[in-house]
Order: sequence, then C-alpha cells, then structure tokens
Amino acid sequence: MIRFVPALSALALGVALAVAGCGGGSSSGEAGAYGSSREGAGSSRAAGGESKGDGGGSSPAPGPGAASVSVASVGDLGKVIVDSEGLTLYYFEKDKGGKSACYSACASAWSPLTTDGAPRAMGGAESSKLGTTNRKDGATQVTYADWPLYTYAADAKPGEDNGTDVDSFGATWYPLHPNGEKAGE
Repeated sequence: MIRFVPALSALALGVALAVAGCGGGSSSGEAGAYGSSREGAGSSRAAGGESKGDGGGSSPAPGPGAASVSVASVGDLGKVIVDSEGLTLYYFEKDKGGKSACYSACASAWSPLTTDGAPRAMGGAESSKLGTTNRKDGATQVTYADWPLYTYAADAKPGEDNGTDVDSFGATWYPLHPNGEKAGE
C-alpha cells in the first residue's frame, strides 16, 4: 500500500494543475453586454509593425484580451461606434494616416482603445473597417475607418457623448457612425 501513495499523490497533483490551467471563474476577457472586456486598455507592449483590419490576408484570431467595437444609439447623434462597455468611441482630427497624435496628458483625458489581439466587430460595426495601429508607447490601438479610437474621461456611462465637437489638444474630437463617417458637429 505504501508504494501506491507516491503514485496517487503525483496523479492528484497532475489533475489539480490541469484544472488550474483551464481557468476558473476569472471574468477578465469574458464578454459583457457590449462584447468583450476592455482588458489591455492603456497597457504598453513592445512595438511592432502596423496591421490593418480585414485587408485580404488571414487575420489572427481574436485573443481573450481582444477589444470589441459595436454600435449603440447615443443621444441626438443616432447610431455610433462604442466600446465593449458601451462607452462612446471618438476619433481625433489631428491623427493622420491611421497614426495617433494623442500621448501623455492627451491620452489621460482621451484613453486610446487598445487591444491584445485582433479587434472584433459586433452588433452593427463593420469588420472591414476595423484595424489596428502601433502607438509610439508600444500599445496596439484599435482603428475604425483608419481612425485610431479613444474613449473620453468625461463619459462616465453608456449613452454619454461629452466629447462630441470638443476642441482639445490641438484639434476636434468626434464619434463615428458605423459607416465610418463623422457623427455630430
């Protein structure tokens, strides 16, 4: 009987490790009411090349920290692009060529929508308009219609658009309609 105890202990340890590796009840990366979580927002990663959304080649599969973009009705704007928590997403008119011009204090007020995988289009957003761009700070930022996307610190809950037509950090900010056109003015 004593000879079997080490073998049974090793088997129990293996089963425990396998179960722990499968993930338990963590909500990080799980879908919410508007899609995936905002995991990865504001984080830094090593810089690499730029990737545009469904550009004809094979795209990497969305990862567990992949951002999602969907559509919601927001105030008088009608349907606009929102993040996974339903917060209005904005573009910055100072951004050019799909590259962000918003860093430091700007990025504190206007948080870049970042991702840890290929972003997902959900609920009316067009996947052909989604892409990513690499920020100078190393993060991968989600783009829509070639505009880097941001949330605004003054928007505390879904349905708010306090950043619409705001002139801040050298240019004006606007939400986007699902077709990629400017909302508000």
